[in-house]
Amino acid sequence: MSRLTTHEGGKPRVVVTPRSISDGGHPALRKLEQAGYDLVYPAPGAVPNEEQLRNALPGCVGYIAGTERLSGSFLSEFPELKAISRNGVGIDSIDVDAASRQGISVLTAPGANSQGVAELTIALMLSAMRGIPWHDEQLKTGQWSRRAGREIAGQTLGLLGCGQIGRRVATMALGLGMKVQAFDAFPLESFAPSEDFAWKSFEEVLASSDIVSLHMPPAAKPIIGPNTIDLLKPGVGIINTARASLLDDAAVLAALETGHVAFLATDVFEMEPPGRTPLVQHTNVIATPHIGGYTGESVDRATWAAVDNLLQALEP
Repeated sequence: MSRLTTHEGGKPRVVVTPRSISDGGHPALRKLEQAGYDLVYPAPGAVPNEEQLRNALPGCVGYIAGTERLSGSFLSEFPELKAISRNGVGIDSIDVDAASRQGISVLTAPGANSQGVAELTIALMLSAMRGIPWHDEQLKTGQWSRRAGREIAGQTLGLLGCGQIGRRVATMALGLGMKVQAFDAFPLESFAPSEDFAWKSFEEVLASSDIVSLHMPPAAKPIIGPNTIDLLKPGVGIINTARASLLDDAAVLAALETGHVAFLATDVFEMEPPGRTPLVQHTNVIATPHIGGYTGESVDRATWAAVDNLLQALEP
């Protein structure tokens, strides 16, 4: 398949890849067209593969990017590219240093997905504590089986990372009657929403939380792994709506088998889709396909922000 070169009329081009908008239907994209850009959709409704990107990117000056990996060597193939705008905050799939050396701006939309991710965190916690997916499966297979659940009121929620998302989770959890303790490398000390909220050290959060929820940026090595799982309370639940790199899957799976970890609810995976892995298929795991920011409201906020950021970056 030959590469695309230019569109009719020689207009500058922008490639659009996020699954939530790559069918071309979002109204924010009209703003790019009105500004004189032709839009290219390499894989409508799907994550594009490298071949699809290679066919779409030549001649493009802008890129509204999803979660696809963009290495420095790959980006170097497209010298006309001036800016990559993410419709979210995650940039761990982009070689930002290489992009900077090539004169490519990398832009994010901080806060756009915060409410959606925070609400999913609470939803996963409630689902896990009451075993909702398991009970639903029993009924769908004709079984009338029940497991006793746990109430979250009075439980202690530990937040590892308490930025925009973590603070929203804390506020909602406090409203449900939980106690909340949080660790953050740069804590916002003025955030003190309740007497039932406290800033704690990393080790204190691990040791005294009934549920641990992860809201930290990507890590070079897992923060929950062989060296830290033993610090967790027996029977703890873990929720990850942040980054897959924060968890050591093998260590967590072993802890699920022994019961030291009661449940894992995760929205993120090292490989997406992850396939039928032992962790995904474990009876005490709830897995969702990276839907934290996939709400109509979050998509709208993130898309408008990504478009505005890109237009500003491409201004002559």
